[in-house]
Amino acid sequence: MDRLFFETKLAASDAGEISGVAWPFGKPDRIGDVIEKGAFKNVSLPLPMLFGHDLNDPIGTWTSAVEDADGFKVSGNLLVGQVKRADEIFALVKSGAVRGLSVGFRSKKAAPRKGGGRTISDLELLEVSLVTIGMNPGARVTSAKSSVLALRLAESLNRAASALAKG
Repeated sequence: MDRLFFETKLAASDAGEISGVAWPFGKPDRIGDVIEKGAFKNVSLPLPMLFGHDLNDPIGTWTSAVEDADGFKVSGNLLVGQVKRADEIFALVKSGAVRGLSVGFRSKKAAPRKGGGRTISDLELLEVSLVTIGMNPGARVTSAKSSVLALRLAESLNRAASALAKG
């Protein structure tokens, strides 16, 4: 009898992992604001992850924040399995119903832009929220991982291996 083995590695710690572009550089938001590269240089982590900028609705923490050539990127964890609201939001993110990110900040240095809005060169970042539609169209969730999905994949592989073994 031939046997087929599938190796799977699961990490429970990935439940609720989320990452995205919190602010794309060089692109104004819907009201004309532009945040320049370098404005996020003094970010203090961990940073609150909220839903809809509601200070009474924390759903996780952002544990990594970096500026690169394209924008300000964040990653962290929703408190899946620990906070009911985080479970709900994670389901909405995975379904695509919630796909935006939005930064909550206090401007430290800004100048008016011709045609409206501001150019912000220094700020105090207070939080980054998951939102249905972000103020900046390019601010979005790029990845949401769940150990539940990995477990489903492992179950499917086991069923396939069992079916192959039965011939």
